[in-house]
Amino acid sequence: MDNRVMIIDFTEQGTSVYVKLEVYDAEQDAAFTEEVRFLGDMLYGDLLHAGRSPLTDSCREETVDYLRNYFGS
Repeated sequence: MDNRVMIIDFTEQGTSVYVKLEVYDAEQDAAFTEEVRFLGDMLYGDLLHAGRSPLTDSCREETVDYLRNYFGS
């Protein structure tokens, strides 16, 4: 089974984009629902932070790539 990213909702406020998403980490067989934020080209949130994320490294990297491609950043 593969990792999955599902965007639940997002909203733009000025130069920020807030994204609520659910990520399924196949290695852990677990789903995580959190909010992350784009501020310009920078992406913020514990879910995507290398030191604080509950996701495996491969799932976290795939999620970052997916979000950057989806939002064009």
